[in-house]
Amino acid sequence: MWRRRATKLFVETTTPSPTASPSASAWRNTRRQGQTGEPTTATATATMRRTRTSTAQGLTITWSQFAVVAAFAMMLNCLVVCQAARRAPPEPYYGRYIGDFTNFAHGIKGHIYAVDESTMFVKSFAYDGTGPDAFFWVGKTPRPSPDGYIIPYPEEYTGVDPPILQAHNKTDIILRLPMGKRIKDIRWLSVWCRRFTVDFGEVFIPPGLDIPKPRVLPEFKRLAHGLRSSNISVLDAKTFYIPNLHYDGAGPDAYFWVGNGSEPNIMGIKVPNEVGSLEPLRGYQGEDIEIQLPVNLTVYDIDWLAVWCVEYRHNFGHVYIPRDMDVPPALGQTKITPPWWYSPTTTTPRPVYSNCREILPNKLQVKWELQGEYLQIELFGRITEDQYMAFGLSGANGRAQMSQSDVVVAFYDTNARVFRAEDYFISDLSQCDGQRGACPDERIGARNDVHVLSGDRKNGVTSIRYKRLLQTNEVIYDSAIPIDREVSVIAAIGPLNARKEANAHSHTASDHNQEDIRINFSARNDHACKSSLYEVKDESGPRPWPTRKIEGVRKFRASIGPTGGKRGYTAITGVPSWGIAWYVNDLLIPEITVERGLNYEFIIEGGNDPAQPARYHPFYITDSPEGGLGQKMGLEARKQKAYAGVEYDEDGNAIPTSAGRYCEWEHQTIDRSAEIETFEEYVKTLVFKCEDGEPGYLNWTVPMNAPDQLYYQCFTHNNLGWKINVVDMGASGVSDGSRGLMVYVISTVFSLVATRLLLTGHVLA
Repeated sequence: MWRRRATKLFVETTTPSPTASPSASAWRNTRRQGQTGEPTTATATATMRRTRTSTAQGLTITWSQFAVVAAFAMMLNCLVVCQAARRAPPEPYYGRYIGDFTNFAHGIKGHIYAVDESTMFVKSFAYDGTGPDAFFWVGKTPRPSPDGYIIPYPEEYTGVDPPILQAHNKTDIILRLPMGKRIKDIRWLSVWCRRFTVDFGEVFIPPGLDIPKPRVLPEFKRLAHGLRSSNISVLDAKTFYIPNLHYDGAGPDAYFWVGNGSEPNIMGIKVPNEVGSLEPLRGYQGEDIEIQLPVNLTVYDIDWLAVWCVEYRHNFGHVYIPRDMDVPPALGQTKITPPWWYSPTTTTPRPVYSNCREILPNKLQVKWELQGEYLQIELFGRITEDQYMAFGLSGANGRAQMSQSDVVVAFYDTNARVFRAEDYFISDLSQCDGQRGACPDERIGARNDVHVLSGDRKNGVTSIRYKRLLQTNEVIYDSAIPIDREVSVIAAIGPLNARKEANAHSHTASDHNQEDIRINFSARNDHACKSSLYEVKDESGPRPWPTRKIEGVRKFRASIGPTGGKRGYTAITGVPSWGIAWYVNDLLIPEITVERGLNYEFIIEGGNDPAQPARYHPFYITDSPEGGLGQKMGLEARKQKAYAGVEYDEDGNAIPTSAGRYCEWEHQTIDRSAEIETFEEYVKTLVFKCEDGEPGYLNWTVPMNAPDQLYYQCFTHNNLGWKINVVDMGASGVSDGSRGLMVYVISTVFSLVATRLLLTGHVLA
């Protein structure tokens, strides 16, 4: 509290105007240089010039007394300055220093830092690039050796194998350990030639290295407009994760707001929202978002994060930033803003935009947001990797016309492994010949005015986010996007040609809009999408097998087996499979129903040798539809709760407890799921095999407060299991010895009470 008051005093006494907003850089420099001393020093100097004898009350101050007062003032000043300086790490901040590369060959240089549990930063890396088979290489042997593994760089590479390390001259590099490994799992980092087993340069990880970690804060203080959240996390020096955010959106001029002082105040700075916009905040309904501090500001420079109404100078709620944080640096390693449909801590989908239209039913959705001079658009399309999705302004207002239209063609380039969005002008309904037709602007001498922001492909849906100026300088080939009225739009889905350009699409209602569709791009809350495209079932291919269900059973056997192609796991769950899945009581991922308060036994046969990851599948029960807790770290691991099959060590790391020998349903020949109509017939094409050893066992008493929906999953891999339906005792129709015993006990007690009452009545008579 003392430190907050001292900071507030400084802000109020050094600010020339209560309405002026300091820049982030000036504010940051003030905080770190400790200018709180200036008012105190000025006061002390003025006191020295005045007489040392009296005050208005007639008190006498001697030189020695004055010296004590001055010393106290200097100590106070030093306390505030030292605390501010001690709070922020030295700059530039790259994380915890590990050491420098020791060069043995090829000019290896670089300074290595631990960014977080699984990420390292190499500052000013140098290498001449002449090694024939060199990689970043890590391991846990005493010295670099062939017994290690590659850290792929760049992380997102094309091809099957990681690329050979190229030449670098003072390059800054972020290295992310693969396969869920952590820095504490390795002893060294090397530039290693795999072909000749030669160590070009090395650095050793100091034992007991204290690595920066994300910091969990309390939730928002609830003051106004229904603002609330779950616990907020500081992911790195610039990034906040705010889960389960609720806010009614009714504040006329509300923003995320950071600043100094004991309470939020007008001397703050706006923080962009989760999509980088500085527009007033919209409403949130249990959504998970991430926001990043602007300019050069970090969490070490602020005292609080708030939702603040600038117009009315009102605090809707806030959370304090502690002064003892040691979080990872902000070097770009934090992946901000997960896709809008991914909401692991809530059941409410999180739309990024308040506007959404489904242009092609179950095929194409468009979401948009006006951002100053730009229009930001995100297209969601159920397309294959050899298809495109197109959206833009119709060639004639009042009807859907492709000719003379200005559109954006978006797709995933399988050759370059990148998401692309290209500016097109369609002069004629023909293939582009370099002058006329459906042509990219760049092929006809114009410019691509579209900027790709992000892309993703999951569950058969491709999403690409881009932005374009409302008014470009391309008079002929680009149409201005009006924001004062509705405008007719067109959309289409079609195949890509060999040049990765748009080919002619089919002329059906499912491939392009035939009716006139109009959008006002300045509109807000134009949200006509009833559901996500991720929820649309894939109707192509063979008919899926129905979901099997197990009710009224108290003992289960869990082993591994194939997923059943397009009829099985993916068709049942709606998510891609890893090729194997849990078989429970010889059924492919059945839905299990359990009752609260009852005990259940699971016999586990998913493998117990961690050295064979493909045959190591510990069984556990969780609230996560994805599972794979062993792969998760930090905040991601805390997003799911384990109900059985997991223990935690003193450091809070999850440890699986339910693993046994490996048993698997294997194909006798090849996978014949596509040609077999029923699961019962499909099982006949499989053979059940078990390795030597004992199965694992899991006894689970369902908690009385367990949620209605849980999942059985694999600890080490994602998406192997399925649903556990949790019901109240007696709701599943279980009939067994324990239920009969309970009925017997109740009837016996009732009989004894009745007999006692009869005897009592006889005696009284």
